[in-house]
Amino acid sequence: MGREGGGGEKGERGGERGHRDLCPYYCSYYRRRLSEQLAQTPSSFRKDPEDPSAVALKEPWTEKVRRIRDVSPYGHLPSWRLLSVIVKCGDDLRQELLASQVLQVLQSVWQQERVPLWIKPYRILVLSSDSGMIEPVLNAVSLHQIKKQNPVSLMDFMVQEHGPQTSEGFLSAQRSFVQSCAGYSLVCYLLQVKDRHNGNILLDSEGHIIHIDFGFILSSSPKNLGFETSAFKLTAEFVEVMGGPDGDMFNYYKLLILQGLIAARKHMDKVLQIVEIMQQGSQLACFHGSSTLRTLKERFHMNQTEDQLQDLVQALVQGSMRSLTTRLYDGFQYLTNGIM
Repeated sequence: MGREGGGGEKGERGGERGHRDLCPYYCSYYRRRLSEQLAQTPSSFRKDPEDPSAVALKEPWTEKVRRIRDVSPYGHLPSWRLLSVIVKCGDDLRQELLASQVLQVLQSVWQQERVPLWIKPYRILVLSSDSGMIEPVLNAVSLHQIKKQNPVSLMDFMVQEHGPQTSEGFLSAQRSFVQSCAGYSLVCYLLQVKDRHNGNILLDSEGHIIHIDFGFILSSSPKNLGFETSAFKLTAEFVEVMGGPDGDMFNYYKLLILQGLIAARKHMDKVLQIVEIMQQGSQLACFHGSSTLRTLKERFHMNQTEDQLQDLVQALVQGSMRSLTTRLYDGFQYLTNGIM
């Protein structure tokens, strides 16, 4: 019995060693298969030596899941699931977490009040004061990458992706664009989101605009210069996609901002509570100065009538459309960082 037991134990250990010896082989094998599948994946984006990830940027997430599952040694398991994360090191993600929590509140408020604004909060996991993980936005590319790969206007790109301007596909994408642009316009105004270059604004496969990177909000701005003075980013290309400043969809955009602000101020305390809790004893740059909470509260305009709010929205939109600092900041980002 002792000899049989010893033999069995030896066999198990030998098996373990065998698996360990084969592990490098299997890892190399599956890496090669993944690389071969990626090379065969069709993409309308050209290879960019400065950004290798751009090769597969337009690969739908469902296709990516299928491709990787096909070559995974565990792909046959019913519980198999592919998760995508961005690992950050050297960055404090607590401001990102604050912005994400506020976006979740606003999203819930607008759904509750039946205002068809669209925003996409993404999950943040803070691991330490200088590390964490971010949930990537799937099926989306940055406006910078679009402009770099397609030397056409945003309107032309939308037509390429969704069809002629009178087609059902384009009209659906245009509505998605307007609803998301209005949602993020309000977010940027309330939270004073800065650093809005085209690398921090995405466009997804359904036409939604998605803002990422909330490293400069409330009282903070790049280099603390406060250079971006507009309430939100509203370029001529955005307005063109909406059908021009005299179009019905542009009027719909302004109406959505008004309805969203009216709904948000009903639940202002929920937003203020989150910010106030994060501010307690915090050294975050977004809480620089003593007036952060007060000025945030002022941007809800609790003392104004709905008619006065309508005039306010009109002024915010007109000011953002004509903003010189928005154009200058985009130019600065292009000259210094190559962001188009």
